[in-house]
Amino acid sequence: MDMARRDVAALTALQPGRAWPLGATVDDEGVNFAVFSQHATRVELCLFDAEGHTELKRLPLPGRSGDVFHGHLPGAGAGLVYGLRAYGPWRPDRGHRFNPQKLLLDPWAREIVAPPGGFDWKGPHLGADREHPQDLDTRDNGPGAFKARVVAAEPTVARLGAPPGADTVIYELHVRGFTKQLPGVPEPLRGTYAGLAHEAAIGHLRQLGVTTVCLLPVQQHLDEAHLAARGLVNYWGYNTLGFFCPEPRYASATTGAGVREEFRALVRRLHEAGIEVLLDVVYNHTPEGDERGPTLAWRGLDNASYYRLHGHAKQQHENWTGCGNTLDIRHPRVLQMVMDSLRHWVQHYGVDGFRFDLAPVLGRGDAGFERDGSFFKAVLQDPVLQGVRLVAEPWDLGPGGYQLGQFPRGWQEWNDRFRDTARAFWLGGDCTRGEFALRLAGSSDLYQPRQRPPLDSVNYVVSHDGFTLADLVSYDLRHNEANGEGNRDGHGHNLSWNCGWEGPTTDPEVLTRRARLQRALLASLLLSQGTPMLAAGDELGHSQGGNNNPYCQDNSVTWIDWAAADASLLAYTRHLIALRRRLLPLAPRWYTGLPDAKGRADLAWLRRTGEPMAPEHWNNRMSRILGAWIGAPGRGGAPLLLLINGRDRDAGFRLPPGRWVCELDSTSPDGRSDWRHGPGDSPTDYDLPARSVVLLRDAAP
Repeated sequence: MDMARRDVAALTALQPGRAWPLGATVDDEGVNFAVFSQHATRVELCLFDAEGHTELKRLPLPGRSGDVFHGHLPGAGAGLVYGLRAYGPWRPDRGHRFNPQKLLLDPWAREIVAPPGGFDWKGPHLGADREHPQDLDTRDNGPGAFKARVVAAEPTVARLGAPPGADTVIYELHVRGFTKQLPGVPEPLRGTYAGLAHEAAIGHLRQLGVTTVCLLPVQQHLDEAHLAARGLVNYWGYNTLGFFCPEPRYASATTGAGVREEFRALVRRLHEAGIEVLLDVVYNHTPEGDERGPTLAWRGLDNASYYRLHGHAKQQHENWTGCGNTLDIRHPRVLQMVMDSLRHWVQHYGVDGFRFDLAPVLGRGDAGFERDGSFFKAVLQDPVLQGVRLVAEPWDLGPGGYQLGQFPRGWQEWNDRFRDTARAFWLGGDCTRGEFALRLAGSSDLYQPRQRPPLDSVNYVVSHDGFTLADLVSYDLRHNEANGEGNRDGHGHNLSWNCGWEGPTTDPEVLTRRARLQRALLASLLLSQGTPMLAAGDELGHSQGGNNNPYCQDNSVTWIDWAAADASLLAYTRHLIALRRRLLPLAPRWYTGLPDAKGRADLAWLRRTGEPMAPEHWNNRMSRILGAWIGAPGRGGAPLLLLINGRDRDAGFRLPPGRWVCELDSTSPDGRSDWRHGPGDSPTDYDLPARSVVLLRDAAP
């Protein structure tokens, strides 16, 4: 039963309790509280009424075991609202920013009670005086601070089971943007977990053929001050406040327990459809920003432990995330927070894996990125996390921050070299055939030397961050004026091409060119060797009006316009995914290029004349025509021939001997073709259309 105000008044004495687990844990006699702080001298438990409006009692935690303060409150139970106050030195020059006038959120909170009316960035939440930053701000912020609510023991939820392996097709989506305008979803459920669990949403995912969804951040987050001042929100959610809490704004439920159960029901529903669930997670920074930011939790509990500080100026935070601060994963308790959070989502929500934002932060030791660092070791040996899919965004803003290909075995990585090469090849950038073939064939230069399989490369052309696929072929320039930053935000180098006109047009030639390039890019992605990832809406022709950084646009800019969906592009994408599953053109193993006993290579690259590529042909930056004879495809056994023409005009391609039938012609609206070359036909040139990808199968017995 939830704690009422009169019940809180009856809670008087804390017993020493125990130091583990961290956070608030309900047992048969009450609630145990355990709080980490290496440098605090005292930590108080502050009890509030059920709404979190009024502070009713302060109780010092009586026990201390090493760096954990703890206490057991008999008679307490689920529903109790609490906060923390930490006492200790105010020495910013040494990294310490203790201020007991600031109520602190428990970093291990399972449910967060937000201030009435939302968080007030102008309120008394700064630890330091605004005019004299070396002095304490003595205003009490309790009424307007975030609090935690004690939750009962949560159920254990099973994961999907065996991952889809070589059949994996990841689909990155935003819970709100995907369902906000989705026909068939009842209006009250649109934009919510329940909306994504609805058959209208699940049906689209199944019919498309994706195996895995990666949800943009669903851990509870806080909108930044500069966005709140402009009436905007952090739509993407990369500003985590509650590492253990589902974001309540994406729930149709109105209670904390309802939010948690609604998210569990979503995962369960996706699993019933055979779909893996990955979470995009942010363990590299917190919403407290730099040293001028608010005191919400971590800064007030132990600033010197939770954050990386400048070695000779500890009053300043190292900012390797672009968000003002960087969590210090070197500290065992910070590492524990991350590990406890990962286990929580796996055990109590059943998620199947994680995509780690700015993942090099997690591997940063004293001397830089360490691929055998403590975080990677902790994950590797953790019994709960065995078999969990781990995907890294392999770059951050710190020194040596680009670590593509350097993560440990067992990890997958977003491969931006595939993205940039595919864009350059098809959209007129600087690119050689050799570079393009290298990316199509699993980026062996990045992964094979470290004995990592091709599937470790997560290939993508578009993600949430940047142009959509439709915008990639419709805009030369970003159009981010609505973000309120003078169109200075977002990437300026997009390797895009507007195909002859900036933005929307009715010109049939431009529209035909754009459609053909979208299909060629999708074919390059979905037939490549590695693990492909689609961004939600790209199969529908979704546009963001040229905004390549819509992180703050929770509106029609980012919501998928299902009414305007391109039906032919959707049919084409379905055909591509089904084709990949049926034939798996490039197997999930490294090719050698060597001939077998019959003199047939497992993979051979060809010129348009049908002759093998020579070194001088690979480095030709002018040519955009090549073929791949795949003697050992992943499935089906029959040799395949992948033909690519990135030029703006048709070309003939001399076919090797075989009884060839066409499985894909990317210039066809749905990708299908009836073309075939019989066994009795003489050698012939295939008329390879401009800007096309063609896949032929040898149907000879």
